[in-house]
Amino acid sequence: MTSNPIKKLAGETIIYGLGTIIPRILNYLLVPFYTRIFSQNDYGQITELYAWVALIMVFLTYGMETAFFRYAQLEKKPNKVFNTATGSLLITSVAFVLLVALFLGDIAQSIQYSGHPEYIILLALIVAFDAFTSLPFAYLRYQNKARRFSMIKVITVVINIALNFVFLLLIPAMFKEKASEWMLYRPENKIIFVFIANLISSASALLLLIPELRVFRFSIDKALLKKLLAYGLPILVIGVAGMINEVSDKILLKYLLPVDTVKEAEAQIGIYGANYKLAILMMLFIQMFRYAAEPFFFRESGKKEAKAIYSDVMTYFVIFTWLIFLGVTLNLNVVKYFIGPAFREGLMIVPVVLMAKLFLGVFYNLSLWYKLTNKTLYGAVIALAGAAITIALNVILIPRYGYVGSAWANFACYFSMMMISFFWGRKVYKVNYKYGKLILYSALALLLFFMYKYLDLQQTTMQVITAGIFILVYLSVAFVVERKKLNRRLTR
Repeated sequence: MTSNPIKKLAGETIIYGLGTIIPRILNYLLVPFYTRIFSQNDYGQITELYAWVALIMVFLTYGMETAFFRYAQLEKKPNKVFNTATGSLLITSVAFVLLVALFLGDIAQSIQYSGHPEYIILLALIVAFDAFTSLPFAYLRYQNKARRFSMIKVITVVINIALNFVFLLLIPAMFKEKASEWMLYRPENKIIFVFIANLISSASALLLLIPELRVFRFSIDKALLKKLLAYGLPILVIGVAGMINEVSDKILLKYLLPVDTVKEAEAQIGIYGANYKLAILMMLFIQMFRYAAEPFFFRESGKKEAKAIYSDVMTYFVIFTWLIFLGVTLNLNVVKYFIGPAFREGLMIVPVVLMAKLFLGVFYNLSLWYKLTNKTLYGAVIALAGAAITIALNVILIPRYGYVGSAWANFACYFSMMMISFFWGRKVYKVNYKYGKLILYSALALLLFFMYKYLDLQQTTMQVITAGIFILVYLSVAFVVERKKLNRRLTR
């Protein structure tokens, strides 16, 4: 009996989800914590600095994970590919930390943190650890060791969260005035403990990955490295452009908001960042799907029914992402309590951000056309177009509409990328997606969302009951439409 690829992908998505969604959910516990112990502008600083971390992380991994998956399969010598890719990352990670240390003052001044250069060096070390360990984690995925991958991810996040509570809650409560006498425990410098906890967590990941690193030999095959870079550099461009789409708003807000002081700008960034986090369920699902789907798409590419499988995957993905959208937006009156009261004025951006992430997830599904045909340069062009839209719209909209403009820029960017990829992909690697179903589920979800908004219910009990009924309606329609096809897929 042949194994069912859809069932296998679903199973791997769930397992990788344990390593992605559980750590992210655990990490998300820090959001209500941070938004209750930090001021708006302090949380704005954390949001902005982690935006820089995310952007630099893409540069420091320069597409090596995806390149590793591709050439581990093509070369039939995964250890050789692993050694070359990991050796390359080791060199660049160490060089990055040295460069940051050398130009620390200039870097801190250029991003308006000259008073806190220690933040910059701590973040540089975090990025270096995370970049280097990205290949051992990729190797675990290549070997289908999803459980070990998940275990390490969960452990490191638990360490990070525990240290945050120890540094920011337990020690100040236990030592009180004495804690404030210690230089690092100055009230205006509490943010540093967020980064110290993260650094220890990232270092612990390296220690936990030692069994995987035992196979590592510092042996770089120059010819292979050229192939990896040639394949990976367009992925780097895609990654950088994608990260610009994801985090540039949190950086640009500081310079484009129509406010008088940097502190006011940081407060607005804090509000925006906290509400942006309320789209966490959508981002989590997309992330865990990506972890499972990337190797899955390559594995299935040689099969006769590959395109039919890809089409079904898209349908189920859209069903589930619209379900997440409804689950969050129709229960926003409850979800809002995950962030502190001072940050809830930005709740209006949550539906916009959720739809933006949904479009991004569809784009990831569509991206198989340029990855499977080795035309990653085309993906880079699409991502650059998205980045241009993001920057242009942020520059235009932020001075007029503040962080609401950033949310709509995010929406426009990912919608544009999705549509460009769809029409371009049809010419290169056409997959006959079930367009009628995709339109049906999208229209139904939006209809239910706007009906709920129109009702404008004030009583919490009625809001929860109505939200539950609307979600049940959506699920019932999806079940009726997909029942026969899903039964055939799952029973094969």
